[in-house]
Amino acid sequence: MRRDIEIPKAENVHIVAIKEWDKDFTGQQWNIYLVNDREDEISTVLVMSRGKSEDRKTSTLRHGLGNMEPRTAAKVEFIPTEVLGFTNEYLLTFFAENKLFERKFIFEPNSISEENVVELPVLESEGILAK
Repeated sequence: MRRDIEIPKAENVHIVAIKEWDKDFTGQQWNIYLVNDREDEISTVLVMSRGKSEDRKTSTLRHGLGNMEPRTAAKVEFIPTEVLGFTNEYLLTFFAENKLFERKFIFEPNSISEENVVELPVLESEGILAK
């Protein structure tokens, strides 16, 4: 019975961290984005985020992003500097091709830093790709 269940792999979607200017805090802040690098729309997009360290953990947050057009990005959340030393997980689920896709992305502790920036897909900027 289990072998009959198909779990498709979510490809060409990314969780990224980008350092941007925040006018409210008047400084550079890290923001998390979901990037749809697919050729088709993804719908009913949900992102769940949580962080943990050896002795502490963050609240679990859930973000409903609705539908995303192909080759677009949507801001998920601001990530405070206090939790950059945590393991930060993002669980993504969405519908496409009449199937439910899911994927887990992880930022290892202290991986969100200026030293790790790379060129990002779709967004014409630099940032960090979650694994």
